[in-house]
Amino acid sequence: MYELIRAKDSVRIPPKYFDRPLEESARKALQDKYESKIDQEHGVVISITKCRDIEDGKIIQGDGSAYYNVTFDALVFNPKLHEPVRGRVNEIVNFGAFVRFGPIDALAHVSQITDDYMTYNEKTETLSGKETDRKVKKDDEIRARTIAVSLKNNVNDSKINLTMKQPGLGKKEWIEEKKEEKKN
Repeated sequence: MYELIRAKDSVRIPPKYFDRPLEESARKALQDKYESKIDQEHGVVISITKCRDIEDGKIIQGDGSAYYNVTFDALVFNPKLHEPVRGRVNEIVNFGAFVRFGPIDALAHVSQITDDYMTYNEKTETLSGKETDRKVKKDDEIRARTIAVSLKNNVNDSKINLTMKQPGLGKKEWIEEKKEEKKN
């Protein structure tokens, strides 16, 4: 899920960063270029952590900026299919629960929360099981598994779907209940 990667790229350092040391300027330019963006191979770039190697720069006529090839380290968030995740419910809607894990929101559709039929209560903003009376509400911490991952060019257009129906998944209380049932 979280990884520290090493990459190399040409970075444009604008004149507004010329008053800083080169490493700091390169890091700032890389942060502007990459942080909070999605790289299709590595996922969401959380942070540029360190500039490792900065080659000699180039100046292009008519452009006041300097260009440098830089090797750098970055912290990325790359959700994998079928990976177990922990998250916090940050919104309940009639069709499911939006769960925040890492820098991204994922959807646990009502059909993927429990085997029970879930109903939505708009007034209390909860989803409740018809037979089991299990409830999911905002700020609940859950354990789930990714069942679909579609990362687009930005976080808002990306889609991740979760399931909470498998053994060992769901709210902590549900998992504990299942353990107790198995003991008896």
